[in-house]
Amino acid sequence: MNTKIALAAALAALILAGCAKKEPAIEAAKEEAAAAAAAAGDAVDAAGDAAAAAGDAVMDAGAAAVDATADAAAAAGDAVAEAGDAVAETASDAVEATGEAVEKTGEAIQEAAK
Repeated sequence: MNTKIALAAALAALILAGCAKKEPAIEAAKEEAAAAAAAAGDAVDAAGDAAAAAGDAVMDAGAAAVDATADAAAAAGDAVAEAGDAVAETASDAVEATGEAVEKTGEAIQEAAK
């Protein structure tokens, strides 16, 4: 918006410069046109800076998202490993309990056979 205003002011100053017949008025119009052009340049620079800052913010957000995803994946991997360990331990305990039950059953059969 500032760029449009600056360009309109520069155009108006150029029109005034073309219509003016006295040298001082032409010089003043030229100075105003130069000032308006400088303001337009400043506005363009500010827009470029804003675009660069927005690009940096997008890159930072992307990096944060990648980090969060990596952390979540690592946590999920740890949870899967812990669950696997728990399943293995439970299976080992179940096998041991089954072995003990079979042993006791065998002893009971031998005892009953006497």
